[in-house]
Amino acid sequence: MSGPVSIPSDLTEARVNAFAIDRLSQSFEASAKRWELIVYPSLFAFIILAAYGFYLVFSLAKDVHYLAISVDSNMTVLASNMQSISENMGQISTNVRNMSNSVDSMSRDVKTLEPMLASIVNMDRSMQEMTHNTAVMRDDMSNMNQNIGRPMHFMNSFMPW
Repeated sequence: MSGPVSIPSDLTEARVNAFAIDRLSQSFEASAKRWELIVYPSLFAFIILAAYGFYLVFSLAKDVHYLAISVDSNMTVLASNMQSISENMGQISTNVRNMSNSVDSMSRDVKTLEPMLASIVNMDRSMQEMTHNTAVMRDDMSNMNQNIGRPMHFMNSFMPW
């Protein structure tokens, strides 16, 4: 009888190495397919996001350009308006100075009128007395009209006119 067949160790080792390499190759292919399922869609999404990011940056740059043009034109208008305000402030300052002089002159004029105030108070009292005396005269005239009017009315009926 013969015993177990012995296979030369070089051949067995070569088969084991070939099997291991074949298994490694299959494992790598399976792993590569899994990575392809992840990497390719991720790469596609990255390209889309990069294009959208470029669009946003380009749009922002365009908007900033329009903003800079608008600010420049508005600053020009603002500068001319500030110049007008400065000139108007100078005129206002001159007018306030003239008003101050006029108020000082009015103050001096009022001081000269103070002595006249006593005369005006006396005039006021005299006018009040005149008003009172006129009212008394009116009452007296009314009484006289009533006293003379009745007999004259009776006499007028005899007169031919």
